[in-house]
Amino acid sequence: MDTRISLITLGVADVSRARAFYESLGWVASGASQAEVAFFQAGGMALALFSRAALAEDAHLADTGGPFGGITLAQNMVSEEAVDQLLEEARRAGATILKPAQRVFWGGYSGYFADLDGHPWEVAYNPGFKLEADGRLVLPA
Repeated sequence: MDTRISLITLGVADVSRARAFYESLGWVASGASQAEVAFFQAGGMALALFSRAALAEDAHLADTGGPFGGITLAQNMVSEEAVDQLLEEARRAGATILKPAQRVFWGGYSGYFADLDGHPWEVAYNPGFKLEADGRLVLPA
């Protein structure tokens, strides 16, 4: 089996509203985007925004509408200052800060925000993880 993730799809209440939120954070929608789905290049993978109800139907799942689906997304940054900056940009764009940035038990610095549909994002600086110039995360061997 190939060990990779190609696409993460977030089920959202309103695709155009969610797209505008991510674009306000600097994400650039792909030309493959349409009214009912938005795609964003995210390094070597992609992030998609799709109607939560349609996503649940497509996967043959019940949409309970719960606030936490047991998944968080993360963006690693090059410094503690970059973490603070992204959290502030997210707050200004309408995100809810779930946990202000702070030093954490694993030796890094992180905080969390929730996007407009409640999807939690961790924003972290981890001195043990290398970030390439293009933003790709390189885990230790």
